[in-house]
Amino acid sequence: MMKYTPLWLTIFLLLTGNNLSAQPIATFTLTNHGNTVGVPVYVDLDPLTYVTDSSLTLIEITAGKNIPVPFQIEHGYHRFLWWLITNEDAGSNGIRKYKLEQKEHPTDIKQAVTVVDDSNALIIKENGKNVLQYNYKTHYPPAGVDTAFKRSGFIHPLWSPSGNILTQINPRDHRHHMGIWNPWTDVLFQGKMVDFWNLGDKKGTVRFEHFIAKESGAVWGGFKALQQHIALPDATSPAEKTAMNEVWDVRVYNVGDKMWLWDFTSTLNCAGNDSVLLKEYRYGGFGFRATADWNNKNSKVLTSEGKTRKEADASTARWCMIDGDMQRGHSGILFMSYPANYNFPEPMRVWPEDMNGRGDVFFSFSPTRNTDWLLTPGKSYVLKYRMLVFDNTITPQQAEQTWQSFAHPPAIVISKK
Repeated sequence: MMKYTPLWLTIFLLLTGNNLSAQPIATFTLTNHGNTVGVPVYVDLDPLTYVTDSSLTLIEITAGKNIPVPFQIEHGYHRFLWWLITNEDAGSNGIRKYKLEQKEHPTDIKQAVTVVDDSNALIIKENGKNVLQYNYKTHYPPAGVDTAFKRSGFIHPLWSPSGNILTQINPRDHRHHMGIWNPWTDVLFQGKMVDFWNLGDKKGTVRFEHFIAKESGAVWGGFKALQQHIALPDATSPAEKTAMNEVWDVRVYNVGDKMWLWDFTSTLNCAGNDSVLLKEYRYGGFGFRATADWNNKNSKVLTSEGKTRKEADASTARWCMIDGDMQRGHSGILFMSYPANYNFPEPMRVWPEDMNGRGDVFFSFSPTRNTDWLLTPGKSYVLKYRMLVFDNTITPQQAEQTWQSFAHPPAIVISKK
């Protein structure tokens, strides 16, 4: 006995090509910047669809082909759909087109960037290779050194793709240097000066408090952590006081194993009803103490304004690139500042070529180098930085191109189906 197919179902099957599982939701069109590294982008899903995460598929339309694209959905006040723009399969004239579909059986998406907790630190890995380590348990200095130099809430090691370690902690010349960290130096709080940077002065410190989030994914992996800037007791104040709360948002993007691309965002606010004045000082804020491998003979500095190590200190820049010879060849890091940061383009602290007699390397974006910064209760203050870590070298043109993609990501034109 032959089965009867209703006319409406026959027409529907013809129109959909017998594909009942894929339903178009939206099309995204943008212009590729030609960035050779890769550019993370996102759209807000809430105005587009309430379809569950597991029923979504992202496809790039290029050269007449539909290519599945790894994506990741971030949950917060809104749902954000993240993916990476690369130069592979670029459309004509750099125009890229993607379609978001509802699909019944989406392809399983690999978590390329993972966050591993070893009970002392978080290690972020990209495709199994170490990228950076965030130390949340208290680290003590070497035996015989004053325990005032203990610290939590800092990044070390920062690895290059080949495995070189670009950071160091507790060096003999500056025991308070902690890889990559973000304290402030001359701070006026409740009528007294507090120093959260120079731990040996025993006036202040910064401590990890707790994690807000940890996430692994196909596009990025990272964490959010609350840190507290603590004014330590003295003769007039026998109890510790929290002056500022700070949230670190650190994200490593899956741009491949040739380079690392990662973001550091610091959100500061007053912990109580007292304002905090970050006073003008030659360093403070986002700091980087480089590997002991580097000196004035085998490393170099270049800023977005074309300044080298000889003249970079106290100048302002959009980005600063530092690279040098290491145990495994040559590696470096590009530091990029976001245009919305306080006092952008930011002043920098770059150690002179004769530091410690050998030219040890230290770098800091220091927005309070030439001006005060008043933080008032009830407001949040955000500083955003992006880092590109590489082996061998990159050109100044590549550095500028990467900064442009950070500061001015591609505009996405959305066509809702």
